[in-house]
Amino acid sequence: MRFVIYGAGAIGGVIGAHLALSGADTTLVARGDHLRAMCENGLVLDTAEGRQSVSATLASNASEVDWSDDSVTLLAVKSQQTAAAIADLRAHMPLDTPVVSAQNGVANERELLRVFPRVYSLCVMLPALHLELGVVVQASSNRPGILDIGRYPSGIDEAAQSISSALRAATFLSEPRPDIMAWKYRKLIMNLVNGIDASYRNDGDAFDELVRRARAEGEEVIAAAGIDVVSEATDKQRRGDAIVRRDTGEASFGSSTWQSVARGARSVETDYLSGEIVLLGRLHGVATPVNELVQNETDRLAREVLSAASSDAGVALESLDLL
Repeated sequence: MRFVIYGAGAIGGVIGAHLALSGADTTLVARGDHLRAMCENGLVLDTAEGRQSVSATLASNASEVDWSDDSVTLLAVKSQQTAAAIADLRAHMPLDTPVVSAQNGVANERELLRVFPRVYSLCVMLPALHLELGVVVQASSNRPGILDIGRYPSGIDEAAQSISSALRAATFLSEPRPDIMAWKYRKLIMNLVNGIDASYRNDGDAFDELVRRARAEGEEVIAAAGIDVVSEATDKQRRGDAIVRRDTGEASFGSSTWQSVARGARSVETDYLSGEIVLLGRLHGVATPVNELVQNETDRLAREVLSAASSDAGVALESLDLL
């Protein structure tokens, strides 16, 4: 298989780096100053063992990729960037190329399936950072991550088996799963912390209460919608002790949304995390005030280019209690 990593940021960069190091034919699609830094120095992978420059083919868009019959695309852009990525891929990639969503949220796969016939979903359990141009940080000192895969909307086929095998060869834990979206919905509930982490100072009880309420809303609306989701215990068992977070400095435990705001990104993926719960709540008559507040506050910080985690969790909690 020839892997095209479309979006070589934190997640895509770490996955792509390990695939390249395993000997897999790997192309990294990136843009701007990050791409220019990789052109000069390769993709620098920062791990517990130190930094190394990883050599891979580089491209700025799908038109520069050398597509072949055995190409596989791993889409690793943020959810709000999926539409633009689909347009680029549609114009240049053979339409029957397997496309794997290695993204947070649960909406990307459906959008991909509108255009591409072979869509797969990757449940990404991979702590990573991308705050420095040309550099991605593997934030686990043990396995780099867990990357289970299945065909969308369900099932396993030969391609899923082969992709999983290649990921295992690249040192990831990976299993093909016919119910992959049930795992993605559990990941969605976990990711409801992202907007809170990006928006509010972690000052203890108020922050923790926002997270608890946001996730409780998530559980309630997913149940109301009749969506299958693996249990928290099953997810915890799958993770086991495979991922050991290492201290990489002040940003070590920042979520991917926190990183976006910290980098000054003017858009974030919260509409597809907290916003997904808000959407399901509106569709099924379930109130989701915490996730609605977080969705709008994170969007405001990004639009106004304000500092990450600059809002007061206590004030947010008081405003919710007044509703």
